[in-house]
Amino acid sequence: MQPKSKKEPLSDRRKFILSMARGLGLGALGGFVWSAYVDEVSASSLVLRPPGALAEKDFLKTCIKCGLCVEACPFDTLVLAKPGDNKPLGTPYFTPREVPCYMCPDIPCVPVCPTGALKEESVTFEGKRNINLADMGVAVVDSKNCIAYWGIQCDACYRACPLLGSAITIEYSKNERTGKHAFMKPVVDSDVCTGCGLCEKACVTEKASIFVLPREVALGRAGDYYIKGWDKADEKRLENATAKTTTTELSKESAIDSLNTDMEDLYE
Repeated sequence: MQPKSKKEPLSDRRKFILSMARGLGLGALGGFVWSAYVDEVSASSLVLRPPGALAEKDFLKTCIKCGLCVEACPFDTLVLAKPGDNKPLGTPYFTPREVPCYMCPDIPCVPVCPTGALKEESVTFEGKRNINLADMGVAVVDSKNCIAYWGIQCDACYRACPLLGSAITIEYSKNERTGKHAFMKPVVDSDVCTGCGLCEKACVTEKASIFVLPREVALGRAGDYYIKGWDKADEKRLENATAKTTTTELSKESAIDSLNTDMEDLYE
């Protein structure tokens, strides 16, 4: 018997079953990809970006994932997010505990960015790039697990900080437990800290007791309702301020009458 030169035509039933299987397979694959994408994007609030990076929302819109900043980094600090990293795919980031930013004076990762996702102007002063202006994040001290707060002498993070005595300072206080030793507590100045992560890398505890977080995650916000009376620049916000008083039924009574009314209600 001679082999068939052509396959037998598929029946309509088999065609239908195969097309359904392909459709379900592609749908399932698309669902997995989309689920992974959503998971990656939802984690972006904790990602540490290169120096000069725009705000995260704008950064994700502007970055084309070219990897030029990663190639320019001489310390292999920057890496591109890959599937499973739980970060927006293809975007540059760094993990300080593994490889921190070593604060290159010429900041080679920034000028190579072709889209402005890394904004050179934000790390430039008087026409020169200045890494001390970088705002990659801010270091946070876990005082419960930092051994310096236990009374054990350690200043590893302080010594590792490139802005020595400025971004991290040491607060001395008496150790009442022993009566003869001093606490040497590291304190971070969030206005100065660049978020380079050299302190996190240097921390001697098993899991770093000082770590870098994006500034919007690490810091609180007082809001516009509060004014620093001792800060002349902040106090200027009061120049055009207007007052508004809200009157309720309760506020029509004096404070004493209101309290007496409440007490009477309790004994009724």
